[in-house]
Amino acid sequence: MKVLFPERNMPVRRLLLPLIASCASLLAACAHQSLPQPPEATVQVSVDPDGVVHVPAMSVPVSEYLSPEGKAYLVDHLLTMKNPELLKEVEGIGGPAFLKSYIDRQRELFAVQKVETEIGGVPVYDYTPSEGIKPKNQNRVLINLHGGGFITCWPACAEVESMPISALGGYRVVAVNYRQAPEYKFPAASEDVAAVYAELLKTYPAENIGIFGCSAGGMLTGMSLAWFQKHGLPMPGAAGIYCAGSAAPVNGFGGDANYTATAIGEARFMAPRPAPDTSGAPKRSMMPYLSEVDPYDPLVAPAHHDDVLAAFPPTQIITGTRGFELSSAVYTHSRLVKLGVKADLHVWEGMFHGFYSNPDVPESQDAYRVMIDFFDEHLGK
Repeated sequence: MKVLFPERNMPVRRLLLPLIASCASLLAACAHQSLPQPPEATVQVSVDPDGVVHVPAMSVPVSEYLSPEGKAYLVDHLLTMKNPELLKEVEGIGGPAFLKSYIDRQRELFAVQKVETEIGGVPVYDYTPSEGIKPKNQNRVLINLHGGGFITCWPACAEVESMPISALGGYRVVAVNYRQAPEYKFPAASEDVAAVYAELLKTYPAENIGIFGCSAGGMLTGMSLAWFQKHGLPMPGAAGIYCAGSAAPVNGFGGDANYTATAIGEARFMAPRPAPDTSGAPKRSMMPYLSEVDPYDPLVAPAHHDDVLAAFPPTQIITGTRGFELSSAVYTHSRLVKLGVKADLHVWEGMFHGFYSNPDVPESQDAYRVMIDFFDEHLGK
């Protein structure tokens, strides 16, 4: 029985013959066309037997996924990192010169009241929104641990990290002026954070306290959570490890980012490839603050200790594809997830270490929002 095309009562084979002929003609024509060939690779890469990859000099353009403001900001940052004068610490702000314009701009945008005081015997800046703490946050508080490599950036880093979260989120934010190198070594900073936290526990339930920090402050956030566990303090309601991870900082922040993200985010290399060590001497961190402690100690690098990491509260991790902390951040997140800890990872395309200091960039504004939303969601649970 023939299958008929109902509308025309025509066999399907006869209907398709013209179409088949057309396709044959098209294929014949294509056979005589010269199809575009992929360009030859301009970078020749070699690989050693141990897996070391050698990549010759290459050009890395600004990511097309950045906002126009973000593109200009990245270019400005890269040029700033090549200007020694802008990297010098200046009196009056307690941080590098390039942060001054961001601090001034944040003060224009974010109306906060700041009180310089002590909590638990530790000096702090106590921020509250000028419009008042939001009703839902009356019984909540955030602790900020500033960046600066455990050697500098008080109060500059505390200012740029705390003001937007206090004003936009309607939170009280307590920024801790913890002890740093070279005068002090580990665990001085952890002790100071614990002293502030223990004092705040007299007023706030643990589940209503959040703790966050960027760079060294992000590392110290993880260290503090480990310290709280060891000393019998309850876990806070949520934590933010920003511009950092909780992996061992042996050679820079570690991982691929030492050789990829650092170069294209800071216009320099931070951690040279380590030479083979056959001395048997214990490993030590490049950071002066951690120079006398095992960098894999659970109170320093909890990401390498499942029993410690498994007890972490809900944790948010923020980094950028050009942040030299990228590998440590990603590794820490993967360990938290594997252990069943609620963990959120946000990676900003094209952005660099501590990128959200500039409040006029859309990428920074997006970061403020996810931080605030995270603490709003998890505190009090």
